[in-house]
Amino acid sequence: SRLQWSTAISMIVCAWLFAAFWALMPLLGWGEYDYEPLRTCCTLDYSKGDRNYATYLFSMATFNFLIPGFIMLTAYQSIHQKFRKSGHYKFNTGLPLKTLFICWGPYCLLCSYAAVENVMFIPPKYRMIPALVAKAVPTVDAFVYALGNENYRGGIWQFLTGQKIEKAEVDNKTK
Repeated sequence: SRLQWSTAISMIVCAWLFAAFWALMPLLGWGEYDYEPLRTCCTLDYSKGDRNYATYLFSMATFNFLIPGFIMLTAYQSIHQKFRKSGHYKFNTGLPLKTLFICWGPYCLLCSYAAVENVMFIPPKYRMIPALVAKAVPTVDAFVYALGNENYRGGIWQFLTGQKIEKAEVDNKTK
């Protein structure tokens, strides 16, 4: 079934409100923002590691990392099952979840570790790497989707080279 415009707009509004809630909480006193180690932009202040930070961090990690990861896992498993039944794989269904954990996992671990121990012994350059990787996620996701989907991959190839990719014919042999 096709997604209706009213449903899509409602989902977009809910996503923006959800993001605004979590972004505003440090401004209202739950959690706190501070400059990143290299002072280029701001992030959560994980240098204190107090109860305020720990409750904000674990709530945010649950609602913004673990629950979305679980939803992605179940949704992509369902898509994988449908692909397996049809025998036609459009893209690697495990890749989006892997990129989520690869890109956000180190930052989540660093912040979680900061809730229980002092992370200031780690040089600022190394503390900055997980934040930079996490901020690159939208770009990585775009490439994962574009290069992982055969229709987009063929369109990108045609745009770049002017050549159309011929699809290999699949033998429809009965077993």
